[in-house]
Amino acid sequence: MPAKKTGYYCNICGHFTSRWLGRCAGCGAWNSYVEEVVAPGRAGRGSGGRERPRSVTEVSPLDNERCSTGMTELDRVLGGGVVPGSLVLLGGDPGIGKSTLLLQVAGAVSSSGRRVLYVSGEESPRQIKLRADRLGTSNSELYLYTETDLEAVDGQVAEINPALLVVDSIQTMYLPDVTSAPGSVSQVRECTARLMRLAKDRSVSVFVVGHVTKEGTIAGPRVMEHMVDAVLYIEGERHQSFRILRGVKNRFGSTNEIGVFEMSGAGLHEIANPSSFFLMDHAYRDVAGTVVVPTLEGTRPLLVEIQALVCPTSFGVPRRMTAGVDHNRVALIMAVLEKRLGLMLGNYDAYVNVVGGVKIDEPAADLGIAAAIASSFRDRPMDGRTVVMGELGLTGELRPVTAADKRIREAAQLGFGRCVAPRQKGLPELDGIQVLEAATLSEALDLVF
Repeated sequence: MPAKKTGYYCNICGHFTSRWLGRCAGCGAWNSYVEEVVAPGRAGRGSGGRERPRSVTEVSPLDNERCSTGMTELDRVLGGGVVPGSLVLLGGDPGIGKSTLLLQVAGAVSSSGRRVLYVSGEESPRQIKLRADRLGTSNSELYLYTETDLEAVDGQVAEINPALLVVDSIQTMYLPDVTSAPGSVSQVRECTARLMRLAKDRSVSVFVVGHVTKEGTIAGPRVMEHMVDAVLYIEGERHQSFRILRGVKNRFGSTNEIGVFEMSGAGLHEIANPSSFFLMDHAYRDVAGTVVVPTLEGTRPLLVEIQALVCPTSFGVPRRMTAGVDHNRVALIMAVLEKRLGLMLGNYDAYVNVVGGVKIDEPAADLGIAAAIASSFRDRPMDGRTVVMGELGLTGELRPVTAADKRIREAAQLGFGRCVAPRQKGLPELDGIQVLEAATLSEALDLVF
């Protein structure tokens, strides 16, 4: 019997060394190496070296088309559906709805006649059954299996031959050949590699739940996210009912798409028109410090409301607080307002918030933030039926935004009558909405007010 190879991995950065070191050569942490015994041949794809290099023209494409998950919003994020043989990692905060979403997907796939194996290392079958009954996903093609040994899971996959495998969660799985505890760097990495080989060799679509750290990243080695085909995150505020499913990696589609859901007692419900959902309390109000901005998430236009409050400071240093937008970006916009428009904001506190808990990270919202701050500072309300968009430069100029036609069409469909946008080609002329072009921030604010 060949001897086993022993190595040491850093449980922080995953750096490998053949001998134990007191300090990690990768990240510099002390006493972070853990021993791992690697069985011979475990690192291969299971082909035994019989696979030969082939020309790309000789490789046949995938015969199977994408399979729908039964949820349009999830299919959108995945690029049109799940690809057979793909490995998808789903992360999110505790209680955000990861298990609920995947159980709903398992129920929808199994109800279409395809077999699904739901593996849980955290819950008993009765607990999962209670949730399945509440969500209405119970049927005969959905199999439940509570196990943490991935070798046993592999055997059940070979016996049941499911079209979809759900593993909840990867941090509870372990391989007997790896001596470290479940959830460690070595176990998580090796279990992910085993699931990847299982998905590719058997053409089984695999969804894996991953726990997150307090910083919001997936717990375990970073290499796990490199190994999987897609990485999805569920985001949402604790006191809000909506959930946003965002793709940060996708080998089979775009990483810019988002899916919007609303959490209820019966599970996650898809929101077909998220703009109307986030603006349901707006009602075209003429209030100082509020503005509607058409943003773009992937190919989907999304209208959100930005609010700003500017008031005299009670301390020597004014406060700058933001929610949903980048703090440094707001500081830059306020500096442009002071320099180019003469708004003396040095003795004023400024608070900027995106209504509904949405996070905006695109520069097309710069003009909306500037307009909301100027409206609150001057105490002059804007027309509630006006939307604004545009990227702001340091010299006060407005730069073009991408997909301006989609943004304007979405605003027109929701009943807005005016749109202030940068001067650029391709702005549509639509009935019911007037498009006003501006070259500088000063011109745009004159049009707004």
